[in-house]
Amino acid sequence: MDFTGKTILITGASRGIGYAVAEAFARAGANLALCATHEDTLNQGAEKLRALGVKVFTQAVNVASAQDCESFVANALKELGSIDVLVNNAGITRDNLAVRMSEQDWDDVISVNLKGTFLMSKAALKVMFKKRSGSIVNISSVVGQMGNAGQANYVASKAGIIGLTKTLAKEFGARGVRVNAVAPGFVQTAMTDALPEEVKNKALEAVPLKRFATAQDIAKAVMFLASEDASYITGHILAVNGGLYL
Repeated sequence: MDFTGKTILITGASRGIGYAVAEAFARAGANLALCATHEDTLNQGAEKLRALGVKVFTQAVNVASAQDCESFVANALKELGSIDVLVNNAGITRDNLAVRMSEQDWDDVISVNLKGTFLMSKAALKVMFKKRSGSIVNISSVVGQMGNAGQANYVASKAGIIGLTKTLAKEFGARGVRVNAVAPGFVQTAMTDALPEEVKNKALEAVPLKRFATAQDIAKAVMFLASEDASYITGHILAVNGGLYL
């Protein structure tokens, strides 16, 4: 896929899925506007991406702040000249059983994962619908489709992203803006690498493909939905879960 001349905004881009998405778009020629809360890690990654010959703008952002989101979009537009794709990837977890979950842990996860996706989308949409083109790809999760014990806040946020995705697709399709989501299953990360072997083996038993996804697997799905190859796809939730939830 060729994204030469396009500008891609990515939240939560300092590591994991977010960084893999940024690298994939950079290798396809896109200029990048990246944000995260960890500025040092974000800037380290940005230097590697600039070595691929693309422009990279970075900004420390709290996606739960409307002011931060609007500032990031405005600065990205000023620095890079356009906004073609937004990837809402920023997310956190605060796991616990529902009866033990604090109100603060509930609020924090909903604020970053769901409210953050709404606020950043709102800021970017103001640019996209004026030029009557654009694509938003939200990162949901398989647990937003099937539920998961011990993650009531995270599950609610990811299920909310699915509903938000479909609503925005209906609201802005007539303005040429497509809105889709990717729902990953188990993804190989530093967190899953640290799990005991018996825990990983039990998780893999539930996956027909018998492996965890790589961050690059998720990046490929994001790129497809953002590309012209998906020009007639909107409001879709693309499951990338190895068959975990059929």
